[in-house]
Amino acid sequence: MTVRVFAILVFMFGTGSALADTLKTSAGNVQVDTMVEDLDTPWAIGILPNGAFLVTERDGELLYVAEGKANPVRGVPKVVANGQGGLLDVTIPKDFDQSREIFLTFSKSQRGGAGTAIAVARLSESGDRLTNLRAIFEALPGGSGGRHFGSRVVEATDGTLFVTIGDRGDRPQAQDRTNHIGTVVRINRDGSVPADNPFVGQADIRPEIWSYGHRNPQGAGLDAQGQLWTSEHGARGGDEVNLIRPGLNYGWPVISYGKHYSGQSIGEGTAKDGMEQPRHYWDPSIAPSGLLVYSGKLWPQWAGDIFVGSLKFNYIARLSGAPLKEVEQIKGPETERVRDIVEAPDGTIWFISVGQGAVFRLSPDT
Repeated sequence: MTVRVFAILVFMFGTGSALADTLKTSAGNVQVDTMVEDLDTPWAIGILPNGAFLVTERDGELLYVAEGKANPVRGVPKVVANGQGGLLDVTIPKDFDQSREIFLTFSKSQRGGAGTAIAVARLSESGDRLTNLRAIFEALPGGSGGRHFGSRVVEATDGTLFVTIGDRGDRPQAQDRTNHIGTVVRINRDGSVPADNPFVGQADIRPEIWSYGHRNPQGAGLDAQGQLWTSEHGARGGDEVNLIRPGLNYGWPVISYGKHYSGQSIGEGTAKDGMEQPRHYWDPSIAPSGLLVYSGKLWPQWAGDIFVGSLKFNYIARLSGAPLKEVEQIKGPETERVRDIVEAPDGTIWFISVGQGAVFRLSPDT
């Protein structure tokens, strides 16, 4: 097995890196530590209870990072690495210490092209391989092209799984509930359908659907009340943050605050009866990816605030208040194309910079 040795690794409970930098924020200066670098198109972080962590690379590599080294994990599902598709999210469930299970989302080969799928597998004690890998859900139908897989997976407070699925570049599909395209789905850990999903038993509607009318939700996270929030790519303008409720229609492509890339108007305007309004939208687009609702553990003044990474403008947006507004931009050389952002068990904030090919950690500046 090839072993990648990196210049810098700081353990989650460690003392910090000699090359640590600082960023100015509303909470004062925060320390920035490089956790791992030299990554190839990293997409997601999963922090393990022992302080090691997993990183996905879009071309299909899963890395286990511990003790100063990053090793590829064997047994990863075969992915269709095309455009925005590949190996995407990784989620560590609450019972990992007992189950050793992890969840991965990826673009899976299907009739007609590829689609968003979720797999579960057991991670070996050494972190070098996955066993008992099985796909438990795949979005249907498959589609051609490499756009809009969505692909965050979030464990709900009841142990079910939310999975975000983009419209695959086929806009009208997001209003068609006979398929999974442009939806958030909710499934049990074995891939079965929870009995209390909003469309269970309704003819010609996929029972996994929790909400629909989404364009490309690439960020998702729970707040302290267990509610699901998403960040979604608009077209030219109209990026959104949404509070996801069961059975509701989030409007794409009938309503939007953006325009097509050609400059033409989208759909029927910005509002329509029976369709939800975003809790916040950006115009111009920031290309949001990765969403965290912060607990307040290390920075109490940020409790309940939403952090969203910007791929386009190279910063971390902090949103707060009612109505929800962007109140701060956390920005520095490390925030180049922020793809994922998560909170570690100790309250530090970790994020992926695609531009830097690295994972960074924010902690109080001491």
